[in-house]
Amino acid sequence: MSERRPKVVAVIQARMSSARLPGKVLQPLAGEPMLHRVVERVRAAHHVDRPIIDETIVATSNDASDDPLQAWCEERGVRCVRGSLHDVLARYQTAAVVAEADVIVRITSDCPLIDPSVTGRVIAAYLAADPPVAYASNTDPTRTYPRGLDVEVFSAEALGIAHREDDNPAWREHVTQFLCRQPERFPRTCVTADEDASAHRWTVDTPEDLELVRRIYDHFAADGGVGPTAFDWRDVLALLAECPDWAELNRHVEQKKVA
Repeated sequence: MSERRPKVVAVIQARMSSARLPGKVLQPLAGEPMLHRVVERVRAAHHVDRPIIDETIVATSNDASDDPLQAWCEERGVRCVRGSLHDVLARYQTAAVVAEADVIVRITSDCPLIDPSVTGRVIAAYLAADPPVAYASNTDPTRTYPRGLDVEVFSAEALGIAHREDDNPAWREHVTQFLCRQPERFPRTCVTADEDASAHRWTVDTPEDLELVRRIYDHFAADGGVGPTAFDWRDVLALLAECPDWAELNRHVEQKKVA
């Protein structure tokens, strides 16, 4: 009897109460909310031209401010789980249990340029690791992709251990710190690009970030479409090489640090 293939579940964390740009996840990009763009690009994740994610879930909070996110998920047929506003690790644990996941793919909802092929590559690296690993990413310990293409993959077992043992509220809000800071306990692998494009910032946390991403989406909408596989991260790099002033829009923005 062949061994059962692990169930791979992507969990997209989302909330309306962003400190620097409230309501950003429902801001429109080429006619659809940012959350829609993230979900469709995550669902399109592939490796060797084959889909690699079995289910995609939005994990939001049970705060009333996030009711519109649940309503959007229900309208679009996306499974939604709700939990603590600040204990995001607990939200991930709930999603993993509800979905009966073996492998969790962590995505944040402020990354509307998340790349289907890059996501698939990180998942494939996790699944193919020999000896097996507990955690894979394209950010730790080496970031070469633009910020905003971040993908983390980890086992349901590792997630459960973190949920039970992590007593640091700041780490729990950022989900994977317990795993990342113990590589000897949670073996890892890291996926890197052929070139270092880590200076680019494509995540959305400020009005300047949103303006950049809107320009990118509007360009591709006018150029033929913004479907989940209509353009990839290298197409965006090429566009920014043609419009270098666009990349300056948010170059000054500092990424929040984890305590």
